[in-house]
Amino acid sequence: MALLPPSATEDARYLLLTRALRGFADGLVSVLLAGYLTRLGFTPFRVGALVTGTLLGSAALTTAVGLAGQGVERRRVLFFAALLMLVTGIGFAGLSAFWPLLMLAVVGTLNPTAGDVSVFLPVEQAVLAETVRGSERTAVFAWYNVAGTLAGGLGALASGVPEMVARLAGADPLAAERGGFLFYAAVAAVVAAIYRRLSPSVERAVLAGQAPLARSRRVVLQLATLFSLDAFGGGFVVQSLLVLWLYRRFQLSVASAGAIFFGAGMVGALSQFLSAKLAARIGHVRTMVYTHLPANLFLVAAGVVPSAPLAVTFLLLRASLSSMDVPARQAYVMALVPPEERMAASSVTNVPRSLAAAIPPVFAGILLDRSAFGWPLVLGGVLKVLYDFLLLVQFRALRPPVER
Repeated sequence: MALLPPSATEDARYLLLTRALRGFADGLVSVLLAGYLTRLGFTPFRVGALVTGTLLGSAALTTAVGLAGQGVERRRVLFFAALLMLVTGIGFAGLSAFWPLLMLAVVGTLNPTAGDVSVFLPVEQAVLAETVRGSERTAVFAWYNVAGTLAGGLGALASGVPEMVARLAGADPLAAERGGFLFYAAVAAVVAAIYRRLSPSVERAVLAGQAPLARSRRVVLQLATLFSLDAFGGGFVVQSLLVLWLYRRFQLSVASAGAIFFGAGMVGALSQFLSAKLAARIGHVRTMVYTHLPANLFLVAAGVVPSAPLAVTFLLLRASLSSMDVPARQAYVMALVPPEERMAASSVTNVPRSLAAAIPPVFAGILLDRSAFGWPLVLGGVLKVLYDFLLLVQFRALRPPVER
């Protein structure tokens, strides 16, 4: 990958590859999930409860990895996380009852958002931050997120394949959708094999005795609080629930929704290339706020317009800006803390995000059960706008060393 920063190591390339593979699988199942669960006979409330279960489980696993996993080899953690992903895919393909699926959602790795809110995140971010020079960190995080976003968009587009196969072959649509979860498991096996190829250098901080948060505790906790507010708003509009809303509001099929989110993924991925340039020019915090704020206004607009073309237009406009803050945010956190605290910092800033995002889906499901209006989009957008203002006020003066 010659387009990566010059200082990037082979491990950076492996992590981008695994991020892309996981992104494709997540994009596929995030669109399939709501329709699959509905076909199993679950109400919108139960769909929302399962989505909440996946996010709560993700938060618990991320906590264990980032904090309780101090001193454990990173390659081993990633390998066993991939095995858990494999078991999750097989379980969702084979189970049909609500309670077993809910239990698997809590302990597994299923991601209903198509973004990366998983157990893999703290380890991969900590390793990735050490594979390049500090001045190139935002750029490599941009590539990391672009790989996931592009692949997630392709996965969303591929979500229409089971329906097409069932129609052409005259097969049971439910059986075809189960095949999508088996594919998710197969991707996990490939990811596990790639993790085995990571070099021993990814263990450097661990072997040196990685410490929990110490010097950076205060600033990391402040950021975690703000990021939780953003994630709480985002929990109302996770991709699986957006698919359900588009169906209930405008009768759009899973295949149509998959095409929309493919387009959104492509637009979002391309926009992230600008993140490093903006961060170098105006700083990480302003990059986050100035791109995120208008994206959230577009989200509110999508929820209130009366027609499908307008709603899709605003969702695509939102996608063109909403991902630009991600590499800037990740690089900002990694730049503010010393190397030995990066894994813990990634966990502490991402776990509250997962917990906060786990609460709203069940309420979004209730709202959609009672009305097809875009209340989840409106509520989510307003909360995320509040986050943008608070972030700018509290952190615009705190610049990491790479900005000085």
